Amino acid sequence: MPRFLHFINGFNQLFENGENEVINKKYAEIKNYLLSKKEGDLDTQDILTIKGLICRGEARIASTYNHIPLNHVHFLDMPFYETGRIQKNPISEADVEIVLQLLREVKPHQIYVAGDLADPHGTHRVCTDAVFAAVDIEKQNGAEWLEECRIWMYRGAWAEWEIENIEMAVPISPEELRSKRNAILKHQSQMESTPFMGNDERLFWQRAEDHNRATANLYNRLGLASYEAMEAFIEYIPL
Repeated sequence: MPRFLHFINGFNQLFENGENEVINKKYAEIKNYLLSKKEGDLDTQDILTIKGLICRGEARIASTYNHIPLNHVHFLDMPFYETGRIQKNPISEADVEIVLQLLREVKPHQIYVAGDLADPHGTHRVCTDAVFAAVDIEKQNGAEWLEECRIWMYRGAWAEWEIENIEMAVPISPEELRSKRNAILKHQSQMESTPFMGNDERLFWQRAEDHNRATANLYNRLGLASYEAMEAFIEYIPL
């Protein structure tokens, strides 16, 4: 966060000769708040907005790196996330409605949701619950697009699926694994260590990569083909 504030201030000094009073005032307000912020204090709305802007930019960069057109990237701004805390709010009807409108617009053939339901931030579980709730509504409404849609749950840095539960395993080549790592690294604000999982000091990309390699190694030891890494999924079937 401070790194981006310094950039904004430097940009103002360089191109506005430091005369943009709006930027000067906001810079001073946010800087002073961060310097005086104590553990447990909530982020201000300005800070939440800037953090959101940072995350959007990183997501766009990662999408461009993976050749995903930016008009295919959607930011949902779900209300549950805007707490200013690590712990997020429970799911609400407003969250589900936002996801529901996107599904009706896109009518996807495949949906991938985070299966890290023990994510200490609570973010993954709430997002996944919102998707499942929206899908259940569409199922009850008899949405035709759901008949050709499959929903896959993946896991990231926190854990991997048990081998007996995996329903789809996708081989990953060394080049593809490097591409995945580079895409993760585009999210620079998320590159700090993850202290929520005990004494394991590996970074997020290291955890994800190690899990992918371990899955491939396990399949190989079971007598299947040898791959650099594998991504594992469990299918969710709406009732």
